[in-house]
Amino acid sequence: MKHQLDFEKPITELQNKLDELRLHPEKHSLGISFEEEIQIIEKKLEETRRQVFLNLTAWQRVQLARHPKRPYTLDYIKHAFTDFQELHGDRLFAEDRAMVGGFAKIGEHRVMVIGTQKGRDTKENILRNFGSAHPEGYRKALRLMRLAAKFGLPIITLIDTAGAYPGVAAEERHIAEAIAVNLREMTLLEVPVIAAVIGEGGSGGALGIGVADRVLILENAYYSVISPEGCAAILWKDRANAAKAAAALKITAKDLLKFKLIDDVVPEPLGGAHTDAAGTAANLKTHLLKHLEEVLALPVAERLKVRYDKFRAHGHFTEKTESAESHAVPQAAG
Repeated sequence: MKHQLDFEKPITELQNKLDELRLHPEKHSLGISFEEEIQIIEKKLEETRRQVFLNLTAWQRVQLARHPKRPYTLDYIKHAFTDFQELHGDRLFAEDRAMVGGFAKIGEHRVMVIGTQKGRDTKENILRNFGSAHPEGYRKALRLMRLAAKFGLPIITLIDTAGAYPGVAAEERHIAEAIAVNLREMTLLEVPVIAAVIGEGGSGGALGIGVADRVLILENAYYSVISPEGCAAILWKDRANAAKAAAALKITAKDLLKFKLIDDVVPEPLGGAHTDAAGTAANLKTHLLKHLEEVLALPVAERLKVRYDKFRAHGHFTEKTESAESHAVPQAAG
C-alpha cells in the first residue's frame, strides 16, 4: 500500500482520476476527446505537484525526511559507492546494527563510509533499533574512523537518526560519554571527513558522527537539536504544536545553509528522494566527490584549523550590559 502524506492528497486524487480514466476510457467526459482529457489532467497534475513540493513548510519537510520509503544509508551505499565491505563490532561490548560502516570506494577514492541505518519493517526496525544507536554504535563508528586514519582513508558519514537511544541500558553504558568522545576525536582526525544528513538529523545522536570538514544535507532532510514534537512538548506543553515548533527551530536545509550550519544542499527530485532513489544517490555522489576533492587539496594543518574554526563559530550570543544607573545604591531620604 502506498504511503500518502496529508499534503499529497490533491496529487493523489488527480493521479487516481488519471489512472481510472486510462483503465476505463469509456467513462471520459462527453464533448471532449479522450486524448484531450488525458492531457488536461496530466497538465493539472504536474502543476499541482510543483505547487505543493516547491512550497513545503518546515513540518512537511520533516514528514518527507521520515517517509518510510525514503532511501536509507545502505541504499545510498549500494547506489553511490562500490566495493563496500562492512565491518562489525566495537571491540568493547557488542555489535550495534543501528550503525553500519566499512571500506568502500566512491569514484576513484577509497574511503571509510559510516552511517546510521533504519529498518523498512517491524522486524528490521527492531534489528536496527529504529536507527537509534547505543553507545557501542558510536564506539564502533570511532573504531572505524581510527582505522581509516591509520590507512590514510577519507571518511564519509551518512546521518539519518531521530537521535541516540535514550533508554536505561544506553545510560548504563555511558551514551553521553561515547558521543562526547566522538566529538573530540573527530575534530582531531587528520584525514578528510565529509558528513551528509540524508534524512533525520536528530540531536547529539546525529552530531556523534557529524563533526566534519564539510557537512551536506539533502533538500528534504532536517538537522536539529531536538525533534519538533519534543520542542512542542517543552515550549507549548503539547506535541500537537509540532508544526509550529518545526518552523521556529529553523531546521530545514534552506535555513541551515543561511545560518552556515551546513555547507551545501543536495537537490532531491520533485516529490522527495523516495520517488527516485538512484537519481538522488547520483546527486549525493556528485556533491560528496566535489567536496571530498576540495578538502583533499588542503594541507593537514590547514584542514584541521578550518574544521575546528567551523564548529567553534556555531552558535552566537550577546550579553546585555546593565547601565550604571541600575546598580546605583538608593540614597536614604532626609
